Amino acid sequence: MRIVKKILIGVVVLAAALLIIALFVKKDFSAEREITINKSSQEVFNYIRYLKNQDSYSVWAKMDPDMKKTYHGADGAVGFVSAWEGNSEVGKGEQKITKITDGQRMDFELHFIKPFESISPAYMTTEAISATQTKVKWGMSGKIVYPFNIMGLFMNMDEAIGKDFKTGLDNLKVVLEK
Repeated sequence: MRIVKKILIGVVVLAAALLIIALFVKKDFSAEREITINKSSQEVFNYIRYLKNQDSYSVWAKMDPDMKKTYHGADGAVGFVSAWEGNSEVGKGEQKITKITDGQRMDFELHFIKPFESISPAYMTTEAISATQTKVKWGMSGKIVYPFNIMGLFMNMDEAIGKDFKTGLDNLKVVLEK
């Protein structure tokens, strides 16, 4: 009985310590990657502005080929929504185009529903380096709610999400430079 009591006290103390530590752990995160693509900036932008095209380059689209997708609105326009529901790797959610600066930037909102609820702003930008070269950036920011932000001590969100952006941009380069 004394051993069980000591174990329970130890568990409670450990849980309390983790909750206290989580109060001081950063809740915000961001990730951004970029690549140069050998196409004009308008040609690149005209491709990335359509969310349905992400199926050809996004890492997440390739994680579950049987993912169910639904769409609402006109693709490539503000207000368009691309929703998904897939396996445990991709979960359930939707992304909505919130702003377009033609030829330069597309902002969208990622609404994750499963495995956890969160909303994160994301974007893709294009910048002409020359008439035939374009710098493309893909980025995202967000918040991890307390007490789950304790994961920030063990996981680097920039590295975790950044590697997927990098792979996606590498895939985009291959698709557009064919």
